[in-house]
Amino acid sequence: MFYGKMMAVSMRYIADRDSAQEVLQVSFLKVFDKLEHFDFTGSLEGWIRRIVTNTAIDQLRKSKKDPFLSDQDNDFISMTEDPMQAKEFLEHTQLKAELAQKAITQLSPAYRTVFNLYVIEQLSHKEIAEQLGISEGTSKSNLAKAKMNLQRLLKEQFIQIEKR
Repeated sequence: MFYGKMMAVSMRYIADRDSAQEVLQVSFLKVFDKLEHFDFTGSLEGWIRRIVTNTAIDQLRKSKKDPFLSDQDNDFISMTEDPMQAKEFLEHTQLKAELAQKAITQLSPAYRTVFNLYVIEQLSHKEIAEQLGISEGTSKSNLAKAKMNLQRLLKEQFIQIEKR
């Protein structure tokens, strides 16, 4: 039931699909192992999402000694509009979303993780710093660098599309 959504969460942190599936598998094992500890105060989906996120971060920590300190970067359409125009708009929007997701996966693990935690998971820099064992300044710096790199990557991708 949650596989698709949680795979997307895992892919936000782990660029390689096979590794992201591994993280997801480990995450679901943790979910089943700890299910008796779920207290029903929040949503089950949110609880699972947190486990997947933490498992992905743990995997990133294991794969690289300290990736979080690295500076390297390894419209709403109304129903009255023309259906063909609406279809083109949706296809264009989907293409933009795919390009953005691709660009995010091209960020370094440090930048990608902080970006996802701040933008997608909506954690504060203080929470990110505590979770990753870094300073708030490092979190802010990594987010700023992630945004700059995303702008550059997206600009390059849009230029390539316009040349076609």
